[in-house]
Amino acid sequence: MPTLVLPSVAVVPSVAKDTDVLVVGLAKASGNDVAVGVPDDVAAWFVKSVGRELAEVAGDLGASSKTATTALLPGPKGLRLIVVGLGDIDVTPEQVRRATGAALRAAAGLVGDRPLVVAISLDTIEPQVIKGAVEGALLGAYTFRPAGKGKPGIAGVMIVTTNKRPEAKQAVELGVGTATAVCQARTWVNTSPHLLYPESFADDIRSAARSKSLAVEVWDDKALERDGFGGLLAVGGGSSRKPRLVKVSYAPRGAKFHLALVGKGITFDSGGLNIKTAEGMYTMKSDMAGAASVVGAISAIAEAGIRIRVTAYAALAENLPSGTAYRPSDVLTIYGGTTVENGNSDAEGRLVLADALVKASEEGPDLIIDVATLTGACVIALGDRVAGLMARDDQTADLILDAAEAAGELFWQLPLPEEARGKLDSRVADLKSTGDRAGGALTAAAFLSEFVPPALSWAHLDIAGPAFNSHEPYDYTPAGGTGMSVRTLVALAHALAN
Repeated sequence: MPTLVLPSVAVVPSVAKDTDVLVVGLAKASGNDVAVGVPDDVAAWFVKSVGRELAEVAGDLGASSKTATTALLPGPKGLRLIVVGLGDIDVTPEQVRRATGAALRAAAGLVGDRPLVVAISLDTIEPQVIKGAVEGALLGAYTFRPAGKGKPGIAGVMIVTTNKRPEAKQAVELGVGTATAVCQARTWVNTSPHLLYPESFADDIRSAARSKSLAVEVWDDKALERDGFGGLLAVGGGSSRKPRLVKVSYAPRGAKFHLALVGKGITFDSGGLNIKTAEGMYTMKSDMAGAASVVGAISAIAEAGIRIRVTAYAALAENLPSGTAYRPSDVLTIYGGTTVENGNSDAEGRLVLADALVKASEEGPDLIIDVATLTGACVIALGDRVAGLMARDDQTADLILDAAEAAGELFWQLPLPEEARGKLDSRVADLKSTGDRAGGALTAAAFLSEFVPPALSWAHLDIAGPAFNSHEPYDYTPAGGTGMSVRTLVALAHALAN
């Protein structure tokens, strides 16, 4: 399995002598672009050596205050400067997160024979802004490196700040923990599906959880059959690599709120007997991004010691066509006894989630959230940078939207109209797994809601668009797996614990 290696991060009062790359900013103030975070000696060097202010030179080389634009400048004694746009001078954590992400991606392009040390000097003082800088730096520095591949990258990141209070160090620790979880989710998503399959993914989750003192329980195919997990068994039945259900538990003393997270973990989705096109199948190693996100989130929550009980379920299966694959029109019995008429074997994610949602509901959590790369319909509706949110009530939706805003992730609330459930009526089972093409994301959510008792708060996050970036990298987002929703879930845990 590929390993995750990230730069070290530290808070420093000034730029160290061994710094290879210095990141400073340009921000808009009173209609002009002004330099931000430039050390006095560097500013003086530009005036003495070039005869002009750094901001002027940077502007001539294409730099601007537009958020996340970058320009490379030479500095004193071989120091290289990256000037990054911050937007308005009254920066938000997300502006800084985007800027530092873009700067670190630019710095990674400067790596030669040895790893680099990068100092980020952007006048970051407020804890949330420091945290945003840390997250942006680590997310921007991330590179997926299969075993034995890749060159040295960024060795260390120094956050330059005048904030000497303990809150600054705590902000760094929270930022590192969250960004590490995001990058772990990215690495799982990016791993080749011949290496990451239900059994190996379950083993990797167990190993990752062990370092965080999390409790892990795994159902193999025999245990799934014994306990009646008909959705997982059907979806995974066409593959020689059998399904798994993984439960990860975090229960700190004094926790008053119980959050349950359920993630779709289709380690490769061919579409089954309703086989996908070749083009549509190419990125389907990413169909386990929901499971990667919920496991990443619970790891970060435990690392931060947030006083909230969290139970995460990863429903893992590989959806392949074969003589043992499930068929359209098969009637499946989901865990707990509900029967489902399979409408389309490429609508498999909702079946494995149904099993896990029923299981998660048994403990009576205060809130259940499922996360899934569930529908192409959601991508059509919201594009590839915005995730869909559907919830039983607006209060729950607002909690999640507030957490997403704090985390810098984009969600849009979609409705759960009553008529969506009517499309799932079946003549031979309790319900059918699919409806018609209209409002496919809403119909899928309506199906999932049937497996969570009405008395429980529940929300569904459809991350099919932003979970995998098939285009060029931007800001702190790489090509490939993005780790979408991890930051939101961690921010939500913080909010619910307070």
